Amino acid sequence: MSPLALVTGASSGIGKAFAERLAADGYDLIVVGRRRDRLAALAASLPEVEVQVVVADLSTMEGVERVAGLATSQPVSMLVNNAGVAHYMPFEELPASKALELTHVKVIAPTMLTRAAVPGMIERGTGTIINVAGMIAFAGPAPASPPQGRRAIYAGTLAYTVAMAQTLHAELADTGVNVHVVCPGIVATEFHTVQGMDLSAVPRMAAEDVVIAALAGIEMGEVVSAPGVEDYSLLERVFGADVDAFHGQSPHLATRYQKKVE
Repeated sequence: MSPLALVTGASSGIGKAFAERLAADGYDLIVVGRRRDRLAALAASLPEVEVQVVVADLSTMEGVERVAGLATSQPVSMLVNNAGVAHYMPFEELPASKALELTHVKVIAPTMLTRAAVPGMIERGTGTIINVAGMIAFAGPAPASPPQGRRAIYAGTLAYTVAMAQTLHAELADTGVNVHVVCPGIVATEFHTVQGMDLSAVPRMAAEDVVIAALAGIEMGEVVSAPGVEDYSLLERVFGADVDAFHGQSPHLATRYQKKVE
C-alpha cells in the first residue's frame, strides 16, 4: 500500500512541485485547491499514482472542515500545508475581508488541518507535517520600507507558522510524527503576479528547489529549513537568542522599566 500525502494549494507553484515530487517518490495524493481545471490536469499528468482531486476554498470554514475531514478519515502520512495568499498593502488600507482571508488561509487552515491529521499519525506511529512559510517570517525588525511596510499581517502569519512548527515538533518528539517548516525567499511562481507585482527581473528560486530543500532538511533533522540561506548558523543564532530571551525572564520588573520614586 502506497503512502498518502495531502497537499494544499496544489494547483500551481510550490504545491504543484510538492505533488509532482511526492508522486515520483511513490505517494498517492490528495490535491487541494480552488481551480478544478488545474487540479484535474495535475492528476492526469500523474497516472502512476492515485490522485484524489479536492476543490476547496481554505479561506472559508466550510473548505477547511471538508479537507480536515479527509485528513481525519484517511491514513495521511504526509500533510503539506502550502496554500497561500499575500495581499500586500499598507495595513490601514487592507480591507477587513482580505485580512480575514489571509489569516484564515495561513493560520486557521494549517492549524486545523494539522490538528485533524496528527491523531491518526500518532496512532500509526509515523507521519510528517510540512508547513510552507517564508523568510519574511524573520523580517519583523526590518526597516518599514516597501515591501516590508506593506505586509504586516502576512509576515505575522509566517512567524506564527514557524513558532507553531518548532513548538509542535518538540511536543511530538516521542511519537514518530515530525513537524517541519520550509522558509524560502522569492520563488518563481504566480504568487506575486496575482498581487500585481512584476518580479520578472528579480532573481528567484525554482519551486522544485524549495521542495528539494524541505525534504532534504527533514532528512538532516532540521525543523526549519531555509532553501536560500547558505550559512545555517545564522538561523541557529536566531533560535538560540529566542531561547536565551525566553529563559532570561524573571518575576521581577526589569531595571530599565523602573522609575525612581521621589
